[in-house]
Amino acid sequence: MTFTLPNLPYAHDALAPHMSKETLEYHHDKHHQAYVTNGNNAIKGTEFEGKPLEEIVKGSFGKNPAVFNNAGQHYNHLHFWNWMKPNGGGNKLPGRLEKKITEDLGGLEKFKTDFAAAGVGQFGSGWCWLSVKNGKLEISKTANGESPLVHGATPILGCDVWEHSYYIDYRNRRPDYLKAFVDHLVNWEYVDQLFSKA
Repeated sequence: MTFTLPNLPYAHDALAPHMSKETLEYHHDKHHQAYVTNGNNAIKGTEFEGKPLEEIVKGSFGKNPAVFNNAGQHYNHLHFWNWMKPNGGGNKLPGRLEKKITEDLGGLEKFKTDFAAAGVGQFGSGWCWLSVKNGKLEISKTANGESPLVHGATPILGCDVWEHSYYIDYRNRRPDYLKAFVDHLVNWEYVDQLFSKA
């Protein structure tokens, strides 16, 4: 499978003021494009050429860093753009998902606090996650391009805490970025779709 950069599902300025046009121009058009270009170059002539993305991510983890880093970040970002929407966030969640968050994670407000804390607590570049593992929801964090996918879980929400994701808008205020993400950007319908499949 050849990696391709998808168009954003909204205009570059649609997430402002929580995420600026300039951030999306750099993050989507340049950073994500680099993962696509480098990933395509890295898989040429390897066992991963022509395989589905999830298979490449799982198969290259711990074995081929050049393939994994780019394929992992491509996978993460394909979802990341869809995990956000204009006027997202809020407290109105699809019913089944809200019930599960309450059951497994102690309610929406506790989830928001714990999810943001995972992102703040990730030292250096990485991601914080909500995923399904063995039928239960869990919050985790990973370094660099890793995701719960390589740890036997299915990610249903992730927030990119690499500096390029927030530095233009928030400088060193990562907690403010994460608060804006959960309060104003999360596309809960997309999270629910992934939850249904998981």
